Amino acid sequence: MPTTAPAFSDATASDSALRRFLFGLPGVDAVGLEARAASLGTRSIKTTAKAYAIDLAISMIDLTTLEGADTPGKVRALAAKAVNPDPTDRTTPRTAAVCVYPDMAAIAAAALAGSGVKVASVATAFPAGRAALDVKLADVRDAVAAGADEIDMVIDRGAFLSGRFLKVYEEIRAVKAECGAARLKVIFETGELSTYDNIRRASWIGMLAGADFIKTSTGKVATNATPANTLLMLEAVRDFRAATGVQIGVKPAGGIRTTKDAVKFLVLVNETAGEDWLDPHWFRFGASSLLNDLLMQRQKLSTGRYSGPDYVTVD
Repeated sequence: MPTTAPAFSDATASDSALRRFLFGLPGVDAVGLEARAASLGTRSIKTTAKAYAIDLAISMIDLTTLEGADTPGKVRALAAKAVNPDPTDRTTPRTAAVCVYPDMAAIAAAALAGSGVKVASVATAFPAGRAALDVKLADVRDAVAAGADEIDMVIDRGAFLSGRFLKVYEEIRAVKAECGAARLKVIFETGELSTYDNIRRASWIGMLAGADFIKTSTGKVATNATPANTLLMLEAVRDFRAATGVQIGVKPAGGIRTTKDAVKFLVLVNETAGEDWLDPHWFRFGASSLLNDLLMQRQKLSTGRYSGPDYVTVD
């Protein structure tokens, strides 16, 4: 079983200790947070920097399909797109990963073998997380056995919102133990946590429990990734590394659809956590339609013409 960061081992000794730690975190100034996120979103990005940002954003995408109608053919097509996003331009970067349900992980792993693109699989009764722990752990084991390099788990929001913080912490630790060599992304579903203070507390629970990434959302609720909630999570990973020396990644997911959106998030990363997080190993976009817009904008920069959606594949 993974251990808590030594600097905070006392914080997770009991339910009451964890509660004291979480409620001792600084309160979030919601007005200030949203104003800073909005201000950073107005930064002007010039042509050379924009070209760099587009390629970086492409390389950070977890290209995702999480639908009941997913088929092996769709997953193979998505994998081919992840490896070669623009067949007309071989200089286009590959995406970071393809994200699928556990039953499609083996299909994705076979299609991506040798490419360097990771297989990410949602697990733990995604997206609601409403299952017994042994069922969730079996879900993780199945995904890892099928070839998943990364596991995206959902926390028990019911437990969190009812104040059972140690239960959330221990469940994350148990899932992490089942991951083996696979990296763990912990999804908070920020749209259901109600307050910024809760998002900060969830971030610290995830980091203390051994998450490799903290992730905003499933993409299955009305409110998903926003600049403000992502900024808050970036502050958390920055502060955690300052305190422990351990670096944790961040993944906003859901609702990021345009190049303009992606660039805003990259500015947030650079100005909040710093350049060390401007790398696919530490920052990801959970997205499906975002890639197409990035490809169209990339083509425009290289040709001077906006090609339009007919020149990219429909996912």
